[in-house]
Amino acid sequence: MADVKKIAVLVSGGGTNLQALIDAEKRGELGNGKISLVIASKPGVYALERAAQNGIEARVLARRDYADIAAYSLALADVLEAAGTDLVVLAGFLTIIDEQVYERFPNRILNVHPALIPSFCGKGFYGLHVHEAALEKGVKVSGATVHIVTPECDAGPIVLQKAVEVREGDTPEVLQKRIMEEAEWKILPRAVQLFCDDRLTVEDGKVKIKEV
Repeated sequence: MADVKKIAVLVSGGGTNLQALIDAEKRGELGNGKISLVIASKPGVYALERAAQNGIEARVLARRDYADIAAYSLALADVLEAAGTDLVVLAGFLTIIDEQVYERFPNRILNVHPALIPSFCGKGFYGLHVHEAALEKGVKVSGATVHIVTPECDAGPIVLQKAVEVREGDTPEVLQKRIMEEAEWKILPRAVQLFCDDRLTVEDGKVKIKEV
């Protein structure tokens, strides 16, 4: 049996993607992965409640307690390292972090983005803004992408993508919900499983998935 990989999930809000990961772990779908730590960027968010209900250690590392991004990133990297973290998952984590975190966890940070990268991504594209932009453009499909995080926003190697139909009359909220349910909550646990089972490698900026 391979060593269990410790997963830290970083959150800023309700934690629906965290819940998808918790549910996947309960079904045995995270491979050798175990969610061992949840870190919230602000106190009082519902994601902390989800962690508590499932016996997962949770910490608040509030952005407002630190002078700048550099100080916050250093503290975050230290906490993650002290916890023996193998994989960091950004699950609706809306706080900017710098290269101090990426350098200590190279190719070991995953993010889920609610669009098919390279569409509707980069600076300013988060939350409902992504879906507003997609609907404004009139795209017929959108979806979600899990990618490895690098210093450049939403530009890291793509692990998995899933397309979701855009329907007549969709509002940003309706599209957001459909993409979460049909794409994000499926491909994020799958990407985590692939990582934890040592099936992901990065070559020339692209992710290769090892067949079993």
